[in-house]
Amino acid sequence: MVPAAVLVAGAVLLVWSVGVATTLGPADVSLVNVRDVLLNHLTGAGIPVRASEDAIVWEERLPRALVAAACGAGLSVCGVVLQSLLRNALADPFVLGISSGASAGAVVIGVMGLGGGVLGLSGGAFVGALLAFAAVLGLTRLAGGGTTVVVLAGVASTQLFSALTSLVVFAVADSDQVRGVVFWLLGSLEGVRWPDVVLTGSVVLVGVAVCVVAARSLDALAFGDDLASSLGVPVAHLRAGLLVLTALLTAALVSVVGAVGFVGLVLPHAARLLVGQSHLRLVPVAALLGAVFVVWVDAVGRVAFAPTPLPVGVGTALVGVPVFAALLVRRRRRA
Repeated sequence: MVPAAVLVAGAVLLVWSVGVATTLGPADVSLVNVRDVLLNHLTGAGIPVRASEDAIVWEERLPRALVAAACGAGLSVCGVVLQSLLRNALADPFVLGISSGASAGAVVIGVMGLGGGVLGLSGGAFVGALLAFAAVLGLTRLAGGGTTVVVLAGVASTQLFSALTSLVVFAVADSDQVRGVVFWLLGSLEGVRWPDVVLTGSVVLVGVAVCVVAARSLDALAFGDDLASSLGVPVAHLRAGLLVLTALLTAALVSVVGAVGFVGLVLPHAARLLVGQSHLRLVPVAALLGAVFVVWVDAVGRVAFAPTPLPVGVGTALVGVPVFAALLVRRRRRA
């Protein structure tokens, strides 16, 4: 079990990070202002707050920080699960081609307008992500299955849908559409609102809960499929179910914020350094670390590059690559 003190400390750090991130921006908002706005909306306290401050906190910054936290937590947990299922330390939520599929779906809706009145950009991204995952599953089955085949099928799917995205942009999009598509592909939290908080928060809570329940089975898989089966773990069903779960979770997050890379790759390794390999500890700690990480990457990107915020996907890559390199060096020195 995760020591209660670790979870409490992580939760406090996350709440504090969301609060501080909500104060950052061109308009001066204090933590006291944030507290008063929250009390007014959640309890009807009636504390005097300027309308401009209420709108900034409740309609813009707080939803953005909460979606960032949900995105970081979800992608980090997906990384933990995929690295365990595929036995590949470099696996992350986009190894299954989900990100490229979501990008292709969003581009088709945003540039070509197909089904735009029904789906919208986020809906198109979600459908594209599911189609990409279905293609990976189909190719994996035709090729005979296995974790290596899943990874290779994911690489093929990624390249296919990336090529389709480039083709649509090259053949159809005008300059304004190209700028909009590129910004979305880089990962963006611009314009997120409370419905996005509800969607991302709900799917992440469900995903984390399922992964915690499956934690001991994931531990058993680390010793090989045969030993896990001898311990009563339904290996095939567990692997298929968790792959579908990570695909749906990643698709939901990508459909809201676009492609945010390196979170699912780097944060699971950082969590392992803190709490070891046990998934009962690893899953919740990775979720908290991922949430705090993306909240701060987005907050710093908004302040440092004002008035045009840095796309969060760019920020996670800029931070994630050096951190991952440091983890690799540290791992080699320990070996």
